[in-house]
Parts: sequence; C-alpha cells; structure tokens
Amino acid sequence: MYSPSDPRSALNTATTTTIDPNAPVAAFATYEFLTLPPGEESEPGSRTWYVRGQNFVLAFSRLAAGDTLRRGAAEQRHEYVIVLPHDGATVEVTAGADSQKVSGAGVVIVPPGDSAVTAHTDAEVVRLFDVRTADVLPRCVNADDYAEPHPRVALLEPWPEPPAGHRLRVYRNADHPLDPGRFGRIFRSSAFMVNFGDPRNGPRNPDRLSPHHHDDFEQCSLTVAGDYVHHVRTPWTSKLSQWRDDDHVRVASPAVAIIPPPTVHTSQALGEGAHLLIDIFSPPRADFSAKQGWVLNADEYPASEHVTVG
Repeated sequence: MYSPSDPRSALNTATTTTIDPNAPVAAFATYEFLTLPPGEESEPGSRTWYVRGQNFVLAFSRLAAGDTLRRGAAEQRHEYVIVLPHDGATVEVTAGADSQKVSGAGVVIVPPGDSAVTAHTDAEVVRLFDVRTADVLPRCVNADDYAEPHPRVALLEPWPEPPAGHRLRVYRNADHPLDPGRFGRIFRSSAFMVNFGDPRNGPRNPDRLSPHHHDDFEQCSLTVAGDYVHHVRTPWTSKLSQWRDDDHVRVASPAVAIIPPPTVHTSQALGEGAHLLIDIFSPPRADFSAKQGWVLNADEYPASEHVTVG
C-alpha cells in the first residue's frame, strides 16, 4: 500500500514465483551493531561486524583514520560493493593499479582481485559480498540461521556482468540530485542493488506508512542515522504452528534488519533529527530496474533478460 505521491505506487508488482506458498516463513531479525561484540577489531581500533542474508554478507566497519581493510585475489574472485553512508568522511579505494579518493556518501563497485579501503578520516564503511565469497560466511553473527537455505528466498542468479569489463567504479550521491519522480538513489551491480533512501529530518508521519511485501526476495534495511521501528507481519499459512505475532522492533542506528519474504513490512523513523535508511537487495530487483531512469548506473550494468525497461 503506497500513497499516490510515493513513486513506488507506479511499480508493476505482478510477479511469478515457484515458491511453495505453505513453506515456512523465516523469522524477522534485527542487529544493532554497537550492542554486539565486533567480529574483528584492529590494533588502531577499527571494528567490523558481519551479518548475512541468504545471498549476501554485509560487513559494517567503523574504520579509524589511517586504517585499511584489505581483500586478496585468492578469496575475492567476484566484484563486491562498498557503501559509504555519510558525507564528511573520506576514504581511498585501491583495486590493482587503480586508486580513487572518495569523499562523501555514495557507492563504489570493486572489481575482483586485490583491493584495499584506507580511511583518510574516521569513516563508516559497508562492504557487500555475495554468497560466492565463501570466506566471509562463517564470520557472520547469524551464520547458523543459514545453515540450510530458507525455502521462501530465491537463490542468487547473478545478472549480466558489465560489458565494458570489471573496473573500479565510483558513484557519488552528490552527483545525482534527488528527484521527486524517482525513488531514492539506486545503483546496481550484477549481484546487488543498493537504494539510498531519501534523507529525512524528524519523524515519519504515522498516517503515511507504506506496508508492502515481496514474493521471494529478502530485504536488508540498513539504518545509518536516527531511530526506527520496523513493523513486520507474517502472513498465515495453512499450518497454525507457523503463525507469528506481529513485530514492532525499535532500533538505534547503525543497525540492520533482515526482512524475509513474504512478510508485510514498513519502517517508521522516530524522533527528531536526521534519519537515513539504505535498502539492499541481492540479486537486483526487477521492478525497480524496469522503471526508466531509476537505476542511476543502468548503462554500465545490463538488466536481466527477464526485465523490460519501461
């Protein structure tokens, strides 16, 4: 249910899925990073937490100025995505012989092989690895939850790779002004879609929420500024044992919510001040990709053959 002024109200929501409608629905889960012990801590004081979904791993780092996150060619055989949530931070991303300094919020797509992220200032850095990058899977705080695939979630089928080949690609939010006719700022790789939601000051109007569901893909909602309540309703199946009470979980940023299909969900910003939520999907969403102009780097990453761009 979207309000008429919400750009998503024009989405084509017709989908086809082979998921068994009576398969069990996974439990909704949230992770407030600063309340959890980090998975890794460096000598300069950087801390990294790992959380996964069915098809991806999210590594959230509070990187101390001068410290570096490295990936080697032996384990990094596929490209990965860096999300820089905040303005005011500067990092340098190196991939092979290429190196770029990035200031402010945005997305960086890193090619396979050796790479590094070095903080020139204290910075929050989010790295997204798809499930083929197996070495990071055991590091996740919720690794046991995915010992078996969740039957409601379609497995990753990567979209086409960039025709121009793999290279370091930098997309700064500042280069893409907000547009009321477009939903957020959306960037795509062959395995991920990242949507920077519109920044919000103050609470969300409780009479303008947007409860909706997805048939067969998880949503990862990363809150990086402000407090939120995630409202989640699990639909009934024929088995009473699978029914759950509604969830209304309040989180403080930074936090991740893993929202399983086909739960009905919406997120509500609470309190004064700045709020920002970043949604992450793996693989990319077909409905967002079908909207002309919504994916800001669509010319570099082709859509799946099943997507018709309107």
